[in-house]
Amino acid sequence: MFENKTRVLLVVPQEVVDRARVFAGAATTKFKRPVSLQMVLRALIDEGLKRDGDRAVLANVEEQLQAIRRIRSGMKGLRRRPVDAARRVGRRPSQARKS
Repeated sequence: MFENKTRVLLVVPQEVVDRARVFAGAATTKFKRPVSLQMVLRALIDEGLKRDGDRAVLANVEEQLQAIRRIRSGMKGLRRRPVDAARRVGRRPSQARKS
């Protein structure tokens, strides 16, 4: 099952992690064996991907897209100005001119 594995950093809301932990606890009780949060998240991702084109899954993806668009549109005025070449190299502007 784990011959070909890849590491992934997954950032999810605390509420989702809490719900997955509750699910792991219920599964531990049912199977009388420890079930980890990682096992639950792998199973949920795998089962969700099997539901190809499911309206609920697509609606969730669309919700996330809209949330990111709202966050990014609110940050447009906060973008940093470009840094000159001397700063990118790590030199002070006065040192860059002398070289």
